[in-house]
Amino acid sequence: MTDKLLLLGDQAIALGAVHAGISGVYAYPGTPSTEITEYIQENPLARERGVRSDWCTNEKTAMEAALGMSYVGKRSLVCMKHVGMNVAADAFVNSAMTGVNGGVVVVAADDPSMHSSQNEQDSRFYGKFAFVPILEPSSQQEAYEMVRYGFELSENIGLPVLMRITTRMAHSRAVVTVTDPSDVNPVSFPKETSNWILLPVNARRRYKEVLAAQQKLEELSETTKYNSYKKSGKKGVIACGIGYNYVMENISSSDERTVLKISQYPLPVGIVRDMFDHCDEILVVEDGQPFVEDQLRGILDCTGKIKGRLSGDLPRVGELTPDNVGAALGTENGMRYDTCCTVVPRPPALCQGCGHRDVYEVLNLVLREYPDHKVFSDIGCYTLGALPPFRSIHTCVDMGASITMAKGAADGGLFPSVAVIGDSTFTHSGMTGLLDAVNSGANVTIIISDNLTTAMTGGQDSAGTGRIEAICLGVGVDPAHVRTVVPLPKNMEQIQQVIKEEIEYKGVSVIVPRRECIQTLKRKAKKQ
Repeated sequence: MTDKLLLLGDQAIALGAVHAGISGVYAYPGTPSTEITEYIQENPLARERGVRSDWCTNEKTAMEAALGMSYVGKRSLVCMKHVGMNVAADAFVNSAMTGVNGGVVVVAADDPSMHSSQNEQDSRFYGKFAFVPILEPSSQQEAYEMVRYGFELSENIGLPVLMRITTRMAHSRAVVTVTDPSDVNPVSFPKETSNWILLPVNARRRYKEVLAAQQKLEELSETTKYNSYKKSGKKGVIACGIGYNYVMENISSSDERTVLKISQYPLPVGIVRDMFDHCDEILVVEDGQPFVEDQLRGILDCTGKIKGRLSGDLPRVGELTPDNVGAALGTENGMRYDTCCTVVPRPPALCQGCGHRDVYEVLNLVLREYPDHKVFSDIGCYTLGALPPFRSIHTCVDMGASITMAKGAADGGLFPSVAVIGDSTFTHSGMTGLLDAVNSGANVTIIISDNLTTAMTGGQDSAGTGRIEAICLGVGVDPAHVRTVVPLPKNMEQIQQVIKEEIEYKGVSVIVPRRECIQTLKRKAKKQ
């Protein structure tokens, strides 16, 4: 039985995973990956099969839970945005060393042009670093098929598989032909259980085994249907993932170019060498960093044949588009895809009625009395406090950094040193920073702005809901200096007094302004 559905790239991956027979999906919400887990949570077959679809505390715990499910023979999917790979890296890299039992596919959604991210990191480097195969679909149809293939590949080679997509693939739609779902794996256990105990004696053996498997992975890249090689003229193009679409939009069927499409890694080195010998020049089209281009300059003689982002033929930063790919190819298609120049950019802003607004308003009022103050913020809706009209915060680096940066600044003599963090980010990676602050007796004031949800990514469950104060007390904050307030205009004088008192306290203090996100509140009211 086949059916046709109009799906986002994220949804195609989600449905492919359900049809591959997953037993669990583990994720932390992050644009552009969030819709994968949300789709599985609402999918009737996933519900019927009892697929676990948890929002985890962070990406590391998601990766570890998926490995645990794999150990008992079940298939598991892990989803995150690219910067989440940094958080999951310890477990992800070591998962290649342990190997897998049930298939594990890790989806990393990269964000070229930084639509909602703090860098343009390319997750393919993580796959190469960990010695695991990488899949990069070029279309929604391929995304659906490839995730199913990924689970089979994972089990056949005994390694996790990294699937890398970009924002444009995640959030664009296309018709996808879907097929009958596979059955769920039964519980089973690996024959060699010592692989899962990475004592040095086991890790040394496994490292040799993983390295020995690389030749097999390269052979698979040479023969997979997801990599295609059309040998023709002396001008060559290597197109990776979604970049293949941009190439095909710019060349006609009569265009005599040699084209290598790469959607499975490691690089098919044999094909690449043949292409290098045949072509006078090769343009590498890849969305993200020059992952392939850089490797080619190492594999092949650097004669100037290889062109791409490093050579300046394609822009070094930002997303690929049909326009800049067409310019690099030398085709004359005009600027058909440019955004209308009359559209005026509008900076994001905190929602009207948002509790974070009241927090920043009163915080600014108090901190006027302290000309040397600094406010260390974190990643969430409240990061918009950096913009007018508030201009309240001075840093935003990574998840959980606010508390530890405030501690470091206080250690260096800053007063007052204030941290602002959200409830979801606090449980994601702020708790350990709070423990450091308590253990060293740091003179910091920490504001955990609790809107009872993971608001920035659409209102997913927050791991710390109802537990924030208990966590703070559990790590050792003085109960007298864990204070809860309700951020409303009528409470401004009270909140102002609380902030003033806790800044003057010489030690770790925590203030929890708590009011439900205005957007989730509206959605609840609409349902009722």
